[in-house]
Amino acid sequence: MGINWHNILRRGLHTSSARLQVIQGATPTKRICIVGAGPAGFYAAQLILKQLDNCVVDVVEKLPVPFGLVRFGVAPDHPEVKNVINTFTKTAEHPRLRYFGNIALGTDVSLRELRDRYHAVLLTYGADQDRELELENEQQGNVISARKFVAWYNGLPGAENLAPDLTGRDVTIVGQGNVAVDVARLLLSPLDALTSTDTTEYALEALSRSQVQRVHLVGRRGPLQAAFTIKELREMLKLPNVDTRWRSEDFSGIDLQLDKLQRPRKRLTELMLKSLKEQGRISGSKQFLPIFLRAPKAISPGEMEFSVTELQQEAAVPTTSTERLPSHLILRSIGYKSSCVDTGINFDNRRGRVHNIDGRILKEDASAEVDPGLYVAGWLGTGPTGVIVTTMNGAFAVAKAICDDINANALDTSSAKPGYDADGKRVVTWDGWQRINDFESAAGKAKGKPREKIVSIKEMLRVAGV
Repeated sequence: MGINWHNILRRGLHTSSARLQVIQGATPTKRICIVGAGPAGFYAAQLILKQLDNCVVDVVEKLPVPFGLVRFGVAPDHPEVKNVINTFTKTAEHPRLRYFGNIALGTDVSLRELRDRYHAVLLTYGADQDRELELENEQQGNVISARKFVAWYNGLPGAENLAPDLTGRDVTIVGQGNVAVDVARLLLSPLDALTSTDTTEYALEALSRSQVQRVHLVGRRGPLQAAFTIKELREMLKLPNVDTRWRSEDFSGIDLQLDKLQRPRKRLTELMLKSLKEQGRISGSKQFLPIFLRAPKAISPGEMEFSVTELQQEAAVPTTSTERLPSHLILRSIGYKSSCVDTGINFDNRRGRVHNIDGRILKEDASAEVDPGLYVAGWLGTGPTGVIVTTMNGAFAVAKAICDDINANALDTSSAKPGYDADGKRVVTWDGWQRINDFESAAGKAKGKPREKIVSIKEMLRVAGV
């Protein structure tokens, strides 16, 4: 009587690693480990499971809970973006995928150990560090990163104690990407627009006492180089009781360049010009103040100094002129970089990402020779660029490369691999995550919210039954 491998996997799937063993006499299964349970990890798993029938995919995640930036980065008032979680959940419930939450690469398990236990390892653990302005006084308390601020209102464990000072009138956000606009929108939104979202209770309480009236959104370059998208700008322009004020001098000659622009940039620029033309017709007690052609120069108590810049071949070049902006709170939003969590990773410290060619990790920095069986996807490999769709396409491409390498026998899959052994570790399985999810959903329902996130890892583990 033959062994029903499919049923064995299904029974052992979401309990513990010990229950999924390579059974003597069964066909060896190709094992792939994905480190990171964010969008890149789940999209890669989705394609691998679809293209390789005889494989098992294990997802290792340092937090007890999955979904990465979809859970902790997407703005609470953008619930439609979080619908992708439904797709990720279907992938996670595939009979050939196992989830190991609360297992950190470099702490609980080494890259060497994973490589010994899998035919291929894909790193997708994202970007968790900030690029800095490199100015004197940047480390003082009223200067924080937009990433940490987003983590604070989205309930990332460890961010609950950030305590941003919202007692002043003026906030200056340095950077003009979508994260910067998300933060500006949250600071200026009426509280009742947020109480039905999954914004954390402690953030809602702090925002209810906020004295912020003006948010400056400052960028080095001009309107044609703004990094935010039309969707985010439209939302800002529709905020009730908020007056958007542009500086007309920033748009000198911009209308003459419209016909040369590609359609997305043209539509965004037309919206800015339309808003500029109509500004002043609707007054509000709060103000959104986008400012272009300014580069950070100095930080001092209650204000920030900027160099006026000029565009030279689309590069922002500082002039001798300066401007000071009142800045009770300064939020830095100029990009992220990744961490090297294990000494076995060929990491580019200057760029804050892993050395790779099209997702295949290189053996050495200066070499074009790839390290067979080791891959990277998402921001860890590309740097923090694009939106979720960009991450999806990149992850699919790397996942296809893994499948192609296996099918072409570029990787030795002739012998069985044991997979991760989590015995003795406090692992949150997918069933454990479902218990956390049910708990959060019930807590949120009682408050008219989609969920009330648990922000303590200790409490997550308790609810998960670990």
